[in-house]
Amino acid sequence: MKMLVWLVLIYVGFRIVKGFIAQRKEDAPKAEPEAEETRKDPVCGIYVSRDDAVIGNLEGEKIYFCSMECLHKFQEQLQHKNEASH
Repeated sequence: MKMLVWLVLIYVGFRIVKGFIAQRKEDAPKAEPEAEETRKDPVCGIYVSRDDAVIGNLEGEKIYFCSMECLHKFQEQLQHKNEASH
């Protein structure tokens, strides 16, 4: 009988300790999600994430655009600028 009482007490103690450990894990601060890196579209000024951006290239430098429309406008502006300088 004493053995049964001890086993019950050990089991209850184990469950209490296990509950405290689980509660501490839930209360632990969660890691902040990483901030998404953004770039400014040179045509319209909107900030766009690098993952969602349309990427252009000018003299080896990547340029980020919010849409193909802004990329085409940028290319047109460069073309007009080059025509005016020649």
